[in-house]
Amino acid sequence: AGDGVMLGGDAMKTLSETKARLMKAGIRAAYTEQAAEYAVARELIAVRAKAGLTQTEVAERMGTTQSVVARLESGKSLSSLCILSRYASTIGFLVSVKLTRAGA
Repeated sequence: AGDGVMLGGDAMKTLSETKARLMKAGIRAAYTEQAAEYAVARELIAVRAKAGLTQTEVAERMGTTQSVVARLESGKSLSSLCILSRYASTIGFLVSVKLTRAGA
């Protein structure tokens, strides 16, 4: 008793269970539409971490603000290739684009 958080009589769901439930609830289309943005965001964060830099350090090198870098890494909107290239070169990376067949 008291070992878990109870929500509506059920034990708190894991992130993957919650995601699966939302996908079944009709959120799939919206999630799929934003998949590319989130993939770019994950990649930006991963390469910045690999470079050992903070958002502020990347921003300083780009000549912009930390909030701009945070927006780039948020996945809420897809940035232009020009901005992504500038971000990448700032931390010693190149942008590479790969298109794959839908459903593959």
